[in-house]
Amino acid sequence: MWENAEGWAHVRTLHDRYLGWARMTELVHQPPQGESLRVTALRGHAFAGPKVSQPVLAELAYGARVFRTGGEVVEEGRRRWQPVELPDGRGAWVQEVVLAPPKEADPVAFALRFLEAPYLWGGRSAWGLDCSGLTQTVYAACGHDLPRDADQQQQVLTPVETPLPGDLAFFPGHVGLMIDARRMIHANATHMSVTIETLGEGDYGARLQASCTGFGRWPG
Repeated sequence: MWENAEGWAHVRTLHDRYLGWARMTELVHQPPQGESLRVTALRGHAFAGPKVSQPVLAELAYGARVFRTGGEVVEEGRRRWQPVELPDGRGAWVQEVVLAPPKEADPVAFALRFLEAPYLWGGRSAWGLDCSGLTQTVYAACGHDLPRDADQQQQVLTPVETPLPGDLAFFPGHVGLMIDARRMIHANATHMSVTIETLGEGDYGARLQASCTGFGRWPG
């Protein structure tokens, strides 16, 4: 990591070794020491107290980490609130349902949960994500570590002629996940959201089919 004069740091992510820039004010140099808890809801919030009417301290997304404190779980009606520490050291409360153990992930079923999530270049969460952010997140939920960019993802997958559900479809600078032999779910800037397209159907589907560079399948 190195810092420039404007307060930005050049960093490499731990989970996929991706290079990028982040504001120094948003980096944590010493994460909390408690047990790490993983957010399993697509979206969630951390609250200032164990009640939904309390102020929201942070937005959470699938895969994010919070840390268990030594505090007691608070029950509010049928809700169970877990006291946690956020990566920046602030104390907060999260409902346990946001941290519930995930079900066995099916790539198509999990990808469909992101339908209509907004498109955001560089994003990797249901608050906003791009094409390769969607496929990387979905594959990670299934235990498969993909690189960050579409061209990198194509390089590590096995090329196939006929796609099966869960295979990836590649285009110049773009990637989507196949629902079946023709339908694809993808985060795209055309609709500024995650949508389903049928390759070869309609103007957009026809353009996608014409520009498709191939399909890829996880090895083995």
